[in-house]
Amino acid sequence: MKRTVMASSLAAIVVVVALSLFLATRNPIVNATNTQSPLLGKFAPALSGQRLGGGGTLNIKDDLGKVVVVNFWASWCGPCHVEEPNLSTFAWQERNRGVVLVGVVFDDTVSAATAFAAHYGSLYPSVIDPGGEITNRYGVTAPPTTFIINAKGVVAATLIGPVSTRQLEEAVAKVKA
Repeated sequence: MKRTVMASSLAAIVVVVALSLFLATRNPIVNATNTQSPLLGKFAPALSGQRLGGGGTLNIKDDLGKVVVVNFWASWCGPCHVEEPNLSTFAWQERNRGVVLVGVVFDDTVSAATAFAAHYGSLYPSVIDPGGEITNRYGVTAPPTTFIINAKGVVAATLIGPVSTRQLEEAVAKVKA
């Protein structure tokens, strides 16, 4: 009996260690899904508000003539933590290529969102969305959700889930073509 308990315990420990190693070494999934949105082919809803971290207001109407990537995110969102480095890389690469990335804080406190942006060294501006007015206009139900708006102000693509830098580059290239 004692040997059976010992063998079972040892087997359970081996399984737990193996599972822990697997989870610790796997690469997180970063591949958003293209989705059909009622906004596709329509002018993007208004998006303006106070910048996270101060610095006045931001309005995407000021970026008409450029491709605008709008990403809804939250500090409490696990996939948002996965995609944030990709978004900053993309924003940095595209900063002089007629593409602008704008974040929208989704159902989060200003202090938590500010800490999140500071932790990741966010390289793009984000807008605070108190009351979820912007979120409702875009029909977003959960972060991360990304919209790509063409230079004419029309929603050209919608992605749900964590995006990779490459996925954003490919989606924007299609919109520019």
